[in-house]
Amino acid sequence: MAFVDQSTLDILGHDADAREVVLRRVVRDRLAEQPPPTRDDHVVATYFFSFRTNTLAKAVEELSYHATSGIRHPPKGSLLEACSASQAGVDAFDAAGKVGLLHVAFPLKMMLQPDGHLTSCDLLHTVAGAVIFDMYENQDARLVALQIPEKVIRSFPGPAYGPLGVRKLAGFAEDQPAFGTILKPTAGITPDDVERLVGEVAGSRLLMFIKEDEDLYPNLDYSPVAERTRRAIQAIKRASEARGGLGLIYAPHVSGAPNEILDTVHAVLEAGANGVMFSETYAGGTVRMVREATKNLPSPPAIYGHNAGIGTRSNGAIFREVIDLLARLDGIDFRQTAPVRPGSPYIRPYGDEWLASEEALTRPLPGIKPTMITRAGALDQGNLILNMMDVEARGLVPNVLFLAGSAINTIQNERGEPDPMLGTQAMLEAIEVYLSGELKDVPIAQHLASLADLAHRTNRMALLESLRQRYPGKVR
Repeated sequence: MAFVDQSTLDILGHDADAREVVLRRVVRDRLAEQPPPTRDDHVVATYFFSFRTNTLAKAVEELSYHATSGIRHPPKGSLLEACSASQAGVDAFDAAGKVGLLHVAFPLKMMLQPDGHLTSCDLLHTVAGAVIFDMYENQDARLVALQIPEKVIRSFPGPAYGPLGVRKLAGFAEDQPAFGTILKPTAGITPDDVERLVGEVAGSRLLMFIKEDEDLYPNLDYSPVAERTRRAIQAIKRASEARGGLGLIYAPHVSGAPNEILDTVHAVLEAGANGVMFSETYAGGTVRMVREATKNLPSPPAIYGHNAGIGTRSNGAIFREVIDLLARLDGIDFRQTAPVRPGSPYIRPYGDEWLASEEALTRPLPGIKPTMITRAGALDQGNLILNMMDVEARGLVPNVLFLAGSAINTIQNERGEPDPMLGTQAMLEAIEVYLSGELKDVPIAQHLASLADLAHRTNRMALLESLRQRYPGKVR
């Protein structure tokens, strides 16, 4: 077949990330100069729009018609008017008024339930519906911010524990580095395998948290989640003496049809789990359902709101921090962001998106605990120190879990076998280097080489071996 012509390739190869960086910077600066309005009786959604023919000033009529009352000119003083969206401000970027920010006020009257609460699902299908993202007229549309009245924020359950709570649950001090790991292999494993894998790492006092992967499904004939959990908890109990009194949060993966979710949650809790994990992006309402169903238990499960697939919403649609805010309100205790690392990002978020996401998860909210930031996605011994320095500089030490999967579970020993304890020892040696402060003034681009040299000079052989395996060709 012939190659595609160059003009088509130019379109297909457009760097959307580069445009996103510019868009975020402009939106950030404009909102800093003129923050979104707040109203006690409305949720105010802020959008970036680029219209083909419409203008920002005239757009609200169409938005209100499709997203709220379904009438263009409701009678003054009527219930219809009280349930119709209205304009709350415009910030045009161009003279024609087709590109810029639009603030839209959605009345609580149309959505608030009798006891004063609403749900994230209802919020999203109202403020992020078809009229925003499916209309051809809207050449580009982004939901960039939500202002939710305090009385509504307080109606959400929020995390059961938050960072300080999960630390207390596991017996970790506020200033103690908290680590987690992921079972590897991630699929095709039996309860026997799970017990063995958990047993290989459970004795490490470095770890506060272990989770299953989202690709390990709960209801498998060869690997039912309740039995997996029971066997994992047995392994953790056997390692209790080695842990010196520290606890360990274990979160099996829960998924399935809505009618199956709570049964599975109760099954894993009965089997001894003290955490649960959901792929929250594709399980709308699940987090809150489980949070509400378990909140009166003596020890509710800590909820890991895994954000696999969040890019289907955040890339070109809803700013990630909006999604993370709603997940926090619904009750997640842990949420993945991304690690600091040299060079190009491995995983989103990065840059302004990364900062905004971590801010949404940890900023003070009335009646709502913070969510524990989980630095994960190619976190390893080669960038751990960079992340620990960043977390310390930003005053986030109590709020961060360092989650490493393959960097712990796939590091091979001298026999060529995966050896999680070797990977864990390498992490401990990296922490020793961090605490020494020897690399604090090394530029990020030179960090890996300097770390490898230091590991060699100080005979930190587990660290050096992990760097060789994680960075072949760069570390010898």
